[in-house]
Amino acid sequence: MAQVSTSNPVLEANTQLEGKGTSFRVVLWWAVVVGVLQALSPAAFWWLERDLVWATSLVIIASIYVGFAVADGRPKIIAAELVVTTCFIVMALVAVTVSPWLVVLGLVGHGAKDLWQHRTRFVANTRWWPPFCFVVDCVAAVAVAALLIAGVDFWN
Repeated sequence: MAQVSTSNPVLEANTQLEGKGTSFRVVLWWAVVVGVLQALSPAAFWWLERDLVWATSLVIIASIYVGFAVADGRPKIIAAELVVTTCFIVMALVAVTVSPWLVVLGLVGHGAKDLWQHRTRFVANTRWWPPFCFVVDCVAAVAVAALLIAGVDFWN
């Protein structure tokens, strides 16, 4: 069982970024921008189906932690992140053939993983990334859901 930190991880992430001359607030605003762009990304890929583009973005988001796990270097962390990423890949594949709402569910699930990642520090040296990714996931999930409800199909 992973040990939960008793310190304030958001404050630590902010301090880490400020040491590099970057405000945590700026990072979170960029996360909002990235989340909106992710939701609108099918507009840039007019030759692909909307649901395929959204599913691909879920795969990309999930795969980023594999890189962090490799950088961490611990075999059990790499294995765990590969298993989690595989689950998101399967969900994305099913979303393409069943329902784009599974992408929304996947984004929410990945956001929950980001919160867990942030609290437990499961992968080393990622203090600022989980809050950034959590905001991206939440904004993208809400935006994709709104686009689905509105019936937006971009190029069709």
